[in-house]
Amino acid sequence: MTTSDENPDFEALLHYLKQNCGCDLTGNKRDSLMRRFQRRMQQLGIENYISYLQYLKADPQECTPLLNTVLINFSGFFRDRDAWDYLANQIIPQIITTKQPQERIRVWSAGCASGEEVYTLVMLLAEILGIEQYLQRVQMFATDVDKDALKQAWQGSYKNNEVAGIPSQLLSKYFEQTEQGYVFCSQLRRSIIFGRHNLAVDAPMSKIDLLVCRNVLIYFQRETQASIFVRFHFVLTDKGFLFLGNSESLTNQKQIFIPVSLKHRIFTKSKDQKLGLNEHLLLLPQTCDKKAVNPLDNYIHIWQKTFEISPLAQIVVDRSGSLLLVNERAFDLFRLQNNDIGAPVRDLEIGQVVNPLTLLRQLNHDRRPFSLKNIKWVTDNGTTYLDIHITPISYSSGKLLGTNLTFIDATQYMYLKGEVERLNSTLARVTQELQLTREMLHSKL
Repeated sequence: MTTSDENPDFEALLHYLKQNCGCDLTGNKRDSLMRRFQRRMQQLGIENYISYLQYLKADPQECTPLLNTVLINFSGFFRDRDAWDYLANQIIPQIITTKQPQERIRVWSAGCASGEEVYTLVMLLAEILGIEQYLQRVQMFATDVDKDALKQAWQGSYKNNEVAGIPSQLLSKYFEQTEQGYVFCSQLRRSIIFGRHNLAVDAPMSKIDLLVCRNVLIYFQRETQASIFVRFHFVLTDKGFLFLGNSESLTNQKQIFIPVSLKHRIFTKSKDQKLGLNEHLLLLPQTCDKKAVNPLDNYIHIWQKTFEISPLAQIVVDRSGSLLLVNERAFDLFRLQNNDIGAPVRDLEIGQVVNPLTLLRQLNHDRRPFSLKNIKWVTDNGTTYLDIHITPISYSSGKLLGTNLTFIDATQYMYLKGEVERLNSTLARVTQELQLTREMLHSKL
């Protein structure tokens, strides 16, 4: 079998996988990709790509063992220990010092495989911040293209030999020993947002302070690597850091990243190089044949990002009164945590401000947006007044799906209103006293 980059039979096989199995491998290096396909084909006794494509079409369940063979998910706790020590001692403290005491820290483990590296990150951050502060401040995203690897990462269960690289004090602190091995702390595990994500195709995250992507990019073609680095540049904050693996190097012609430590493969954004139009075009979702992107995908991406970065706090509540979506401003305003998603709003601090079930009943009755004005919210930090705009989210049939709530801080307005009322009262009193004085003077004349 040939390993030419121009093998049409192999390209047809990749196209079928993208269209029917939801796995886009068209950006991966062909030589290494073909070797892994051939390993699976040899197990089945199939000699060529055409025959294997026919086999896939006849047995769609074959996608799972194929992807288990193709998507290499080798990982380990504290792999390249010296680099992790540098990250813990030099980089993470820098990130923390650039943040306000209650400001959120956003971390993305891209290509998290079976989860060892993302849990290593959690342990480092929890050791530096403390577990309580970690839960309050850190948003941890863990993504991979392999669904089975993500499932294993989400479970956080590892055999005895797989945790051998973890220092004993961290193992006893963050893992529970079971008959099968060790399971990562459930409270910390639930705070991680796991999701399927293809670095070469899917829309990137945003406002990331630390992006860890180690020994993943080596499986992509050079052109695809360059587009991924542009995406990484986009997602990082100006003071954010990129942590790569020992086998990876930057491929951009423009030096959009500069090394913080080449030895440990840690980089930050160059302040001298900005993304141009061509680079921004690479941020859009890609297709395997490089035709125009579906406009609907772009619109959805724009809506999502607009919601996330809106300067107004917004949440979405489902029909049962549980928290469904939260944007960044609402996370900060109501001191929410990742594991609050899915919880009844009445059990959260925001439940002091609104009763979603009452709002839902009104929406079900009227089916029209409405507003609540000057809602008083008392906290340890003082009193806040909020205007709340309530908008129904409905199916095309008209059935209520949930509710969007937008919060506008009206505290300054209430303060100014109180000042105006006080000044008007003072003015009325002074006017009255002036009138009495005039009358007294007039009577003496």
